[in-house]
Amino acid sequence: MIEALLAGRKTQTRRLCRHANDEHLVHVVQIDVPSEPGWFGDEEGDVRFFSGYAPGDRLWVREAWRTHKAYDDLKPSELGGEETVWPELDRDNCDYHGRYRHGRFMPRWASRLTLVVTDVRVQRLQAITLGDICAEGLGSSIYDFKPVQRAFDAWIALWDSINGEGAWARNPWVTAVSFDVRKGNIDNLEAAHG
Repeated sequence: MIEALLAGRKTQTRRLCRHANDEHLVHVVQIDVPSEPGWFGDEEGDVRFFSGYAPGDRLWVREAWRTHKAYDDLKPSELGGEETVWPELDRDNCDYHGRYRHGRFMPRWASRLTLVVTDVRVQRLQAITLGDICAEGLGSSIYDFKPVQRAFDAWIALWDSINGEGAWARNPWVTAVSFDVRKGNIDNLEAAHG
């Protein structure tokens, strides 16, 4: 999905919404909490939970990476931040590139992409639209999927590969997060984008 982020095709993501699924809710609505966006709950007001995201939040993107082979014996936490980092996606086959490092171990200072949250919804997974599937990065436009069923089949296969066989069929509550992609490290974003 890093390629889709860099190309501007991915502007949404969905994550399981543990809080809603724990409560066996039938309907979820956004709750207006002044100065604290991102709250949802049931229509009666008995259940309230924070979605985990709110408009304006900034999220840094982790991706597979490498440093110079001289640093191969160091853990990511032992790197000082001055080392050159090559995202795996952009790497060539130079002799001095070190070992592969999984994205989950990318230090914050090494990130080159920041997501700025623009909208948050809590909805059933199967409420996804064709436009949402494209915004998830599976296609550059709705015209990539003829017939339309191909888009949904691709989405179902992706969701089940990440969340386990039958995850789509369970139709859980998910947090749908829309965002703008900014090229730059999260800690340098203010200076770069004002």
